[in-house]
This record gives sequence, structure tokens and C-alpha cells, in this order.
Amino acid sequence: MFNFNKIPLAWLQLTRERTRLLVALAGIAFADILMFMQLGFQDSLYFSNVRFHTSLDADLVMISSQSTSLIAMESFSQRRLFQALDVNGVASVHPIYIDFNTFRNPVTGIPRNILVYGFNPESNIFNLAGVQANLDRIKIQDTILYDSASRTEFGPIAENFRRGTLPPVRVGRRSVRVVGLFELGASFGADGNLITSDTNFLRLFIGRSQGLIELGAIRLRPGANPQRVVRELRNYLNPDVRVLTKQGYIDFERDFWADNTAIGFIFTLGTAMGFIVGIVIVYQILYTEVADNLAEYATLKAIGYTQNYLLNVILQEAFLLAIWGYIPGIIFTLFLYEQTRIATLLPIFMTVERGILVLVLTILMCFISGAIAVRKLRSAEPADIF
Repeated sequence: MFNFNKIPLAWLQLTRERTRLLVALAGIAFADILMFMQLGFQDSLYFSNVRFHTSLDADLVMISSQSTSLIAMESFSQRRLFQALDVNGVASVHPIYIDFNTFRNPVTGIPRNILVYGFNPESNIFNLAGVQANLDRIKIQDTILYDSASRTEFGPIAENFRRGTLPPVRVGRRSVRVVGLFELGASFGADGNLITSDTNFLRLFIGRSQGLIELGAIRLRPGANPQRVVRELRNYLNPDVRVLTKQGYIDFERDFWADNTAIGFIFTLGTAMGFIVGIVIVYQILYTEVADNLAEYATLKAIGYTQNYLLNVILQEAFLLAIWGYIPGIIFTLFLYEQTRIATLLPIFMTVERGILVLVLTILMCFISGAIAVRKLRSAEPADIF
């Protein structure tokens, strides 16, 4: 469709009115930034909420059939987990306690909910360097590991710990000592995280039954087929529990946020709105450009240029606007991503896939606008104008 030998005409049309061009580029950049931010938040939502899942050093995961996400885990009897040892291919099982408790900021005294994980440190189940290095320390009574990537509302815990000036902190009704740091990160569901031993976990949660857990990590023997073991466990165990592969558990969490909450829908809607806003902006610019030069287009028709040629020129203008507007859009988005990371501690980064997706959407957005605006050229008849 495009004859790039004719681009100079499109170039001259766009650059003739510099102010109009700058307004058009600003509008396209704004639409791109809106799409980038919505897609960035959406990916950040999914990634931040599965970091715990990816950190598990396990092949399979057992959860209650009533559990819907990490922040809404239901308890089940750990007898179900130990029953999994009866199935061929299962090497070991590891119960994990998960629940929210209050963490009191040692500076302000303000309590805030934090997610606490408890497990047996004799068999580390987390692929987190800070946890592996402090397994012996959390065996001591009333000790915890603090997530250094938690939100700042919990106080300067990590900074004071590194300086050796951190006093005991209050978790729930109990005074505990931070004996190490790890990095997991805040998410849309939890502002921060603590990891401790199973016995310390039960001390923090008065009234909790030792026999009820929220998650079971299952390791398989070398050579065992995870899908086959999952099928056998599902047939063998009571349906009050659900067994998933590690990837299946990650997908389970992502599906919850994408399909069962308004957040995923809102970000998708925001991206669509940015796309529509861009179409409207570019259409107004191209329509005005066509209307202001209708006599010139009629002259081109009079000397033999076809409607397809004029359409080609308008679409070339749309393509140039897309590329020129995309460049400042992505540059400013990188700045906004950095500021968002600092402010929220959420993992929002630019990816190649997202950059290409928004570029394609920008070009498509401008082409749609050009196709709509070019309808004005049908009225550019020399006999009517002259």
C-alpha cells in the first residue's frame, strides 16, 4: 500500500503547521503513556502476587479446595499432606502455615497487617537467599525474618537491622526479634512479609491448631512425572484438598486476580480507553488537516491523482505521527515506571513485549484515525470547490 517515495508530501503536510504537529504528538504520547501504565500495573499485579509461588522449592503444591488465592487461604488437615507419601513418586512433604497478623511500626506505633509464613527450618522450602542463610536463627524462640522489600509504612526495619540498632518488634501480641532479612516484595494483596519457624508461627497465632495448615509443598523423586503424580494424588486423596503442579499453582493465583477481581478488568479497560483516546486525538488532527487543505486535494484529483493515492498520503501521515508520538511516550513512561517503583515498591518494569505491543497499538490507532478522516476527501471534487 505504501509508496515511500511519496512520503515527502505527507512530511510537508504534517510539518507545515508546527503547533498542530506538536499538539498531535503530545496527544499520541499521552495515549501511549496511559496504555503503558495500565499494562505495566497489570503485569506488576500478576508478577508481584506470584513471587511467593515461584520461590517455593517444590514440585507440587497442596491447598484446600476452598482456597481462592494467597491472601484467602483456607486451612486443611496436614494429615492429607502426609497421606501423599503413600503415592509412588512422592519423596517428601512440607507443611507451611500462612496467615495475616499485625506488625507494629516501632517508630510510630501504628499497626499494619503483614503476611506471615511458618515452616520447618530443618527442610528449607524457600529459594530465597536470606532465608537459607538464617535457618538456624529462626529456630530460636521468638525470632523472625523480615522482608526488606516490604512497604515503608512498617518502619525502617531493614535499615536499623543492618546498623544493628533494631529493638524487638511487636507482631500481634508478642515481642519478637528480627534476626535476618530476605527479599520477596510487597504485592497488591500484602504490604509486607515475615518468615519464621513453624513453632514460632504458632506462638504468634494464639489458638491456632498445629494440625491445620494452609499449604503443603511436595517434592518428587528424581524421574517422577509431575502430571502423573498429580492425577494419582487427586484420585487417592479426599476432594477437600487440591493438588497442583508448581506452574499450575502460579497460574491458579494469576487467574484469580485476572478473572475474579475487578483489578484485572480495570487495567484492561484503562488500556482500551487509552487506545480510544488516541484514536480521537489523531482523528481530530488528521480531519482538520484534510479540511484545511481540501482545495489542494481537489486540485490533485483534477490533475489525475486517484482516491487511493490520497488515502496513501493520509495513512503515511498517520504512520509518521505514530512513530514520532511513540518516542516521547516511551521515554516518559520509563521515568514514570521508576518513580512508581520508588513510591510503591511494586515490580513495574518495561519489557520488550510490552514495548512492541504498544507500538503496534499506536500504529493501528493512527491508521484507524486516518481511515476515518480520509472519508472527508470524497467530498473534494474540483467542480464543487472551484
